[in-house]
Amino acid sequence: MTTPNSSIKHYIGNTLKFFVFLGAGLFLFWLIYKDQDTTVLFSNLKNTNYFWIALSLFAGALSHVVRAIRWQKMIEPLGYKSSFWNAFFSVINTHFANLAIPRLGEITRPGIVKKYNNIPFSVSFGTIVLERIIDMLILLILTVVIILTQSKVFYSFVHNNPPVEENLLKLRDSLLIQLSLGVLLAIPILLWVFKKQIKKTFIYVKFEHLIQEFLDGLRSFKTIKNKSLFIFHSVLIWFLYYLLTYLPFFAFEATSGISVWGGLAVFVIGSYGMVAPVQGGLGAWHFMVAGTLIVLGINDQEARSFALIVHAAQTLLIVVMGISTTALLPIVNRKKNPTKSI
Repeated sequence: MTTPNSSIKHYIGNTLKFFVFLGAGLFLFWLIYKDQDTTVLFSNLKNTNYFWIALSLFAGALSHVVRAIRWQKMIEPLGYKSSFWNAFFSVINTHFANLAIPRLGEITRPGIVKKYNNIPFSVSFGTIVLERIIDMLILLILTVVIILTQSKVFYSFVHNNPPVEENLLKLRDSLLIQLSLGVLLAIPILLWVFKKQIKKTFIYVKFEHLIQEFLDGLRSFKTIKNKSLFIFHSVLIWFLYYLLTYLPFFAFEATSGISVWGGLAVFVIGSYGMVAPVQGGLGAWHFMVAGTLIVLGINDQEARSFALIVHAAQTLLIVVMGISTTALLPIVNRKKNPTKSI
């Protein structure tokens, strides 16, 4: 049962997280733009071909549609069904909530489908964890592709940014990281060896139902009927993400000549900025994208202007769609009863 004290602590904790993450993002943002030439920025704002920006935002919105459809296919074999609109609105709200506190969306999304489609929180959360694992695998594959095909760009970016190079070297040499990887590899083995003993523990007995639901969600890929279609949707989502970054190059004279492969390098390296624990990649995405564009031969002022304008447009899209879907959720569901297990 939630007590007033626990509610206050939860509120204070979320507030602190918000300002800590926001502060980190704003500080990095300030470091990048403290020397920005406003004349170049306003010139770019004036001369931008907003058709390409709009087209890229359409690709971004379409990626959310595909993600919602893919998630429906993940949840149905588990015995639950979500309407398309609830799935789509919950996906949008994931990104919208993450603008407040990073990873908050992974909590709000299961809450939405629990409220409107009666899908257990643990089940949907398990499928979302699986989604994130798939996303990271695709990003790692793309990173390998960039290292193999655009090695000069990748290594130049690293060498031109000493903090990034230093952290990568630390990551390579860190004994703690190696031990952590060893533990992660050992966990499944230990769980299998001691599964009988684990099932007798107080925690497992008390939360067995929730644990099983979460594991069902995590293993939902096994139950998907058309796995090839699921893989196609996954690839399509990331292709649309790529277009979200690549199409705006044509909106600016300075970046219009960047090749498809150069655009892929900007997209992949910029994606790590979005993974960073700051609201909407604030500061981190700008740093990654502008740094890669500079390596590709774009003037630093033009590169930073590109990152600022494009990120602002993408954030505005999420804000507008987030507010709209939050308002539409109760309207769409007002005449519907929650869809129970089928």
